[in-house]
Amino acid sequence: MVVASEEPFPAVHKCDASRRGDHTVVSDLDGTLLRSRSAFPYYALVAFETGGAPRLALLLLLAPLAGLLYHAVSEAAGVRVLVFAATAGARVADIESAARAVLPRFYADDVHPDAWRVFAACGRRWVVTATPRVMAEPFLRDHLGADAVAGTELATWRGRATGLVDSRRGVLVGERKAEALREMVRDGDAPEVGLGDRRSDYAFMSVCKEAYLVPREPVDAVGVDKLRKPVIFHDGRLVQRPTPLAALLAVVWYPIGFLLACVRVAAGSLVPMPWQYHVYRALGVRVVVRGAPPPRPKHAEGRTGALFACSHRTLLDPVFISVALGRPVSVVTYSLSRLSEFLSPIRTVRLTRDRATDAAAIRRLLAGGDLAVCPEGTTCREPFLLRFSSLFAELSDDIVPVATECRMSMFHGTTARGWKGMDPFYLFMNPRPEYTVTFLDRLPAEHTCGGGGRSSHEVANHVQRIIASALSFECTGFTRKDKYLALAGNDGIVRPRKGT
Repeated sequence: MVVASEEPFPAVHKCDASRRGDHTVVSDLDGTLLRSRSAFPYYALVAFETGGAPRLALLLLLAPLAGLLYHAVSEAAGVRVLVFAATAGARVADIESAARAVLPRFYADDVHPDAWRVFAACGRRWVVTATPRVMAEPFLRDHLGADAVAGTELATWRGRATGLVDSRRGVLVGERKAEALREMVRDGDAPEVGLGDRRSDYAFMSVCKEAYLVPREPVDAVGVDKLRKPVIFHDGRLVQRPTPLAALLAVVWYPIGFLLACVRVAAGSLVPMPWQYHVYRALGVRVVVRGAPPPRPKHAEGRTGALFACSHRTLLDPVFISVALGRPVSVVTYSLSRLSEFLSPIRTVRLTRDRATDAAAIRRLLAGGDLAVCPEGTTCREPFLLRFSSLFAELSDDIVPVATECRMSMFHGTTARGWKGMDPFYLFMNPRPEYTVTFLDRLPAEHTCGGGGRSSHEVANHVQRIIASALSFECTGFTRKDKYLALAGNDGIVRPRKGT
């Protein structure tokens, strides 16, 4: 009988995290700070965001080879195959964009509680990892408060990744992690605490004064509200963590889903609005209507249509409000692709962000009938409502708050970095998407600007709170600009070209 040798380091739950404010902690990433020992899902996210389904399919084809090399040859060899499949030929700017806007949402759901307890307690936080630094660094710095990150560096040529790793340092595993740590320490004292999870981490852990192993036992992830910074904004098309099985299903479903989406989009564009609820149901799109939809407005001199102020989950919020009402309502929007505008079954009017011009356009539309507006100005995927613009409250006292929700199982129907013209298609590519439209009580006169003498900001904030309460969401002061600065590095405003 062979008895397994005792581990050279104690388990992390034995680490006393008190009075660590002046200490330095050095941690591995996969299997240590993160519960998952496999980095495949994160490479899969980068692959899909930089090369779509074909690159994800390539990663899936090479993943068995990566696993074989990892266990039979070396950890570094397996990592090199994953790096090649996920990044070869991709623009470095696209990899950086995915790392900033897509990966943090999935990393945040995978943080190990015991490792985080120790990591968060220390005053200086360093990470050494075999994962490419460009992928891991944004999350580690912004959401876990890492002060320094040493990772595998990608080889690049003319702004594109070659698929190889930088030859000077190679893949950061084993002794190379220890070398990277020594460079970080330089002539200073050795770090007080080292955290790892496998034998290849022993080298850098031995440099530290204390070292602890994170066991492989399954544990619940740290709540995202416990992290240094919660993830409110995120981008990317994939809804689920792309494990090998989930990634395979996405690749296989992609062509089928696109054809199905074309049928659903065509049905929405060609079928009369009173029939769309039943057509969507027949095509696998579930529309749930709650509350009492307001009746069709009666045409009378001096009377305007109702203004539906709704939460903004996808581009199709006003369309599904129309489906729920059984009649088309107009909508105003700040940005809309020409394709979406062409395919839209309802009237769409572009706003200019000039307050006087936009107010005049909204008044004209209200004079002709009902109008839907999304005061948030952009979508948010998490259970938060962004700050409501107050313009709508100045232009009508006939305000109906509408809470919209959208459930997608495979693909997100919104993007901040990609082509927005594909948003409806990605939404309808989900096998069984579900839209819930909840009509809330019409705003009482005393809570409007005209009838109650309220300021437009008070009315907008009141409507935001009503919708948030109906959805069990949290109100925030974040704006469209905050979202696009976080996800795309710009203010989200598409400026007209000169001469147009």
